[in-house]
Order: sequence, then C-alpha cells, then structure tokens
Amino acid sequence: MQTVIEIRGLTKTYGTVKALDGLTLSIPRGGVYGILGPNGAGKSTLFRTLLGLIRPTAGEATVMGGRIGDPAATRRMGSMIETPRFPPFMTARQVLVWLGYAHGGVASSDIEAWLKRMGLAEAADRRVRGFSVGMLQRLGVAAALMTKPDLVILDEPTSGMDPPGIQEMRALIRSLADDDGVTVILASHQLQEVQRVCDRVAIFNKGKVITEGRVSDLTASGERLRLSATPLAKAMGVLGDKATLDGDALIAALTRAETPAAIRALVEAGVDIEEARWIGADLEDVFMSETGWTGVQGAPDKGTDHAG
Repeated sequence: MQTVIEIRGLTKTYGTVKALDGLTLSIPRGGVYGILGPNGAGKSTLFRTLLGLIRPTAGEATVMGGRIGDPAATRRMGSMIETPRFPPFMTARQVLVWLGYAHGGVASSDIEAWLKRMGLAEAADRRVRGFSVGMLQRLGVAAALMTKPDLVILDEPTSGMDPPGIQEMRALIRSLADDDGVTVILASHQLQEVQRVCDRVAIFNKGKVITEGRVSDLTASGERLRLSATPLAKAMGVLGDKATLDGDALIAALTRAETPAAIRALVEAGVDIEEARWIGADLEDVFMSETGWTGVQGAPDKGTDHAG
C-alpha cells in the first residue's frame, strides 16, 4: 500500500496540554480518508502541522515523500481548515485570482470552471462580505482545488450547507478521488456523510488514534441479525440473552457461524420467521463506543449540519 502521509510519534504541546500525543498514523494514497474525533481531539492541530503552519514539539511526518514544510510537497497540496476568511471587499472571482497569483498563477479558465463547479458562477462578482457560511465554504473548497493538487485536506467542508449542498459536496469529494485521482483527507462531524463518502477513517481522541480501518470493516464489527418472527415471546425464549426487542422484531447478537443452528432451533420450536437480515453498526455507533461519548456537548451530527 502506497502512503501519502506517514506520521511517527507526532506530539504538540501547549503548556501542559497535549494537542497531539505521540500520534502515529499512515494514510494511503488515493481515495477519501476521514479523520474523526470530538472537539479538541487534535484534528485541526494535525492539519496545521502537516501544512507547516505550526511546528511539532516532537516526532516527525512526511507528506508525499517530503518532510513537513518541504516546498515541493506543499505545492502539490490544497487545504481548507475550518471556516475560511477572505477580504470582505473582494468578489468571489477576485479572491480566486488573488490566491492564484500567490500560487504562481492559475489560468482564468480554471478559475471559471471551479466557480461553476462549486455553484458560485452567479455569485462570482458579488463581494464576499455578503456570503453565507455555506457560500464561504464553497469558495474555500474552490480555492483549495483550483491549483489541481494531488492531496487536499478539507476540514468541515459542508458546514453551513443545506441538504442539497451537502449532497453536491459529497458527490464532488467522491469524484475528486474516483475521477481525478486526488487523495482527499476529510474531517467532519457529520458521521452519516463520512460513512457514505470515506473509504477509510481514523478516530482520534485526546491527541491519539484510538481506531483506524476501512469503514466497511469498522461497521461490520457490530453486525447483528434482525429477525421478524412470530410469536416474539417464544423466539425470545429460544434465543435467551442473545436477543433484544426492536419494535415488532428482535435483534440477535449472533455470529454468522452460530446463525444456522439458531434458525433451526427457532423453527423446531414453532416460531415463524418472516424475515432475517444482517444489519451493521453505523459509524456513529463505532464513534460513540470508541470515544466513550455519552451525549454531552461536542457531539457529532448524524444527519444534517446545523451550523449557522
């Protein structure tokens, strides 16, 4: 597996606070990679470190084969960290031209293409002081991508967007990976969107990686059997403490190897089975289990983003 980022023992301290605590992680080249964690887990600190904006206290990292801050590697990266800020007197088109000059020049055709692709063509000549948060996010993503990077880091790119905008952003991120060959590193609190768009994820807590893997593997680890059966009381009696009620059905904590024998036992006991299907844990279940989150402030969004 080729990697685009290698991190070994990365630590960043602010006084007595460890924003990153000996972080070790390999991020593969290609696809969409999610970085998840509660507020304060170290995600933004990691991104700023990888971009050379802050220096680590200890440890090391390489990005596309170069050390942190290597100009050749940095030119091949794009990024949007948190809500972007632009000079309020500029129009959206002027912002991209201005930032393009900072990168050594970007063709006007590319700027126009990204304004259109991000749904900003009609607002291109409006001053950004009147932009909503969602429009600023779109402009920030356009700025990150107009230089055609090999790697892009997007921190909460759908913040402030309505549901259609979130769907458009999801489609864009997948097309960047699948059609353009860009490696996308994505941080988001919208776990349902992450599950739909990411190939792999790493879950952070207190500056460390607590679990990492393919989304399909992480969610399959909580796989359970859902049974629609009659009578439910008799089915519960057969399965004992392996079964819990779920409305008018039951959830059985069985392995696939155990399932044939359990089905036979239910049928022999006179239980009629209308449906039996496997259901996996969603990414929110995995996140809550791994981080120990219990419903206090800083929760991830499972559905629509409510940011202002």
